Amino acid sequence: MDMNERGKAPQPGIYELDVVDNVPFESVPGGSHFALTLQKPAWDGWTPGQFVMLRPKNWGADLLWARPFSICRVNEEGLTLFIQAKGRGTERLRALTPGDKVCLWGPLGKGFAVDAEHPTLLLAGGIGLAPFIGYAERHPNPAGLTLLFGHKIPERCYPTDLLKTSGVNFQAFPERCLEDREAFLARIREQMALIAKQQGLVLACGPQPFLKAIQGFAAECGARTQISLEHRMACGIGACLGCVCTTTEKWPVPSKAGLPVQTCTQGPVFWSDQIVLE
Repeated sequence: MDMNERGKAPQPGIYELDVVDNVPFESVPGGSHFALTLQKPAWDGWTPGQFVMLRPKNWGADLLWARPFSICRVNEEGLTLFIQAKGRGTERLRALTPGDKVCLWGPLGKGFAVDAEHPTLLLAGGIGLAPFIGYAERHPNPAGLTLLFGHKIPERCYPTDLLKTSGVNFQAFPERCLEDREAFLARIREQMALIAKQQGLVLACGPQPFLKAIQGFAAECGARTQISLEHRMACGIGACLGCVCTTTEKWPVPSKAGLPVQTCTQGPVFWSDQIVLE
């Protein structure tokens, strides 16, 4: 795929799917993660970096809004989402069992670019690891991928084994103190400068302070960089205007430059020089 192509995704649909499996990872203070696998939707295709909106049938009127999740992977076993339980909705998702019914709409949004001819640096912070599993599995040249993963809770709480067997150069950086964080960011800055010299591609997903640092490094070294935002969403289709972000003068549609755009339809993946991170 050309580096500027945003990826043509199938038209999103609404599906009622069965839960196939729900696998908990080790729970530790500050983190409880699980891999939720649903029946495979009738999609013609999808782009890593896209997301789905999820609402179990048994929520009733108790929890009205669906929840957005990055697509982790899709294979013959089904669609897998890697989720961190941190609120009422995600805690209820953690309790789902095989056979439970879930309403899903997607695939939604725009995913990551692919440049198979140049090296690609993947930067993940915490739960931001999720979309890179499917990205690595579907990439035409996984040996050209390097993934730097920063995490505060133990690595065993994440599905890193899927990346270690994919051919990707995977490196984990646990954060136990401020010095660890500074060392991780220094390594990112160093690697981004190298990728820029190689005319490679940088893709990042994680919490906003993490993305803001990467955005700054991209401007500094001139690396082609995309970032995936983790905004709260209610509808996922651009109707509620609850997930807007502001564009810069680099936005490809001049009439929209400097104005708010919906993260759910214009993202969640953006070129780093085209949006403002607050």
